[in-house]
Amino acid sequence: MNAPVQVAMTGAFDDPRSRSLRFLQEAARFGELTVLLWSDETARELEGKPPKFPLAERAYFLQALRYVKQVLPASGVVNLNCLPVAPGFNPGLWVVEESRAGAPQREFCEKRGLQYRILGGGGLDGFPAFQKSPAPAGPARKRVVVTGTFDWFHSGHVRFFEEASGLGDLYVVVGHDANIRQLKGEGHPLFPQEERRYMVQSIRFVTEALISTGQGWLDAAPEIQRLKPDIYAVNEDGDKGGKREYCQQQGIEYIVLQRAPAPGLPRRSSTVLRGF
Repeated sequence: MNAPVQVAMTGAFDDPRSRSLRFLQEAARFGELTVLLWSDETARELEGKPPKFPLAERAYFLQALRYVKQVLPASGVVNLNCLPVAPGFNPGLWVVEESRAGAPQREFCEKRGLQYRILGGGGLDGFPAFQKSPAPAGPARKRVVVTGTFDWFHSGHVRFFEEASGLGDLYVVVGHDANIRQLKGEGHPLFPQEERRYMVQSIRFVTEALISTGQGWLDAAPEIQRLKPDIYAVNEDGDKGGKREYCQQQGIEYIVLQRAPAPGLPRRSSTVLRGF
């Protein structure tokens, strides 16, 4: 069996929204994807402005994506026309976003025997559903459900999923647009439900993401009835709306997780990040 192609991408990856994730997803179709991530200094130099998110946070978010095999620091000469080096990593393909593509990059690849692909345009449209993998052999794990808006998606959400998935197979129920608007008012959500579900499902800690069909703070009740979870996990901000009482009635274990960022990362809030 032939070894998978080692695919390389490089950049700051400072805009963790659906377009960037679609780009990574499509690049990963060519083989095992490695991101050669720019430092804060390189991002400032090449983008003309400092990154919104520090290197450690950008690396944490990228490594949590199911499309990314590994994240390595870009080293050596870093510019838009050459692929940075990383000790021990030997790529066979460089994938570039259409808006950044150019003849010098193609020449760089030809001299080094690398394949070169450009992605962009309508090929990155839409939010394809992730095909859930069959459960691995072995003892059955508990089913864990979490719910929320997950509107301006950030590293704090990733950390929440990471911790909740430690309790069992994680199912995330994303609030549907009409209910979010009813609960939070006009202007909410910023992103439509299919896009929010796509962002959630892109995280490797998530077994499956669904869209709620109920109403109110317990809009996920129909999905919970179908999933029959062992655990309903919330963070401290989400411990409201009758969820605790609902779980007592349904015989579901209710766990409140502390809202804390991954070690070394800043605390994030969707409210603060709106328009960031």
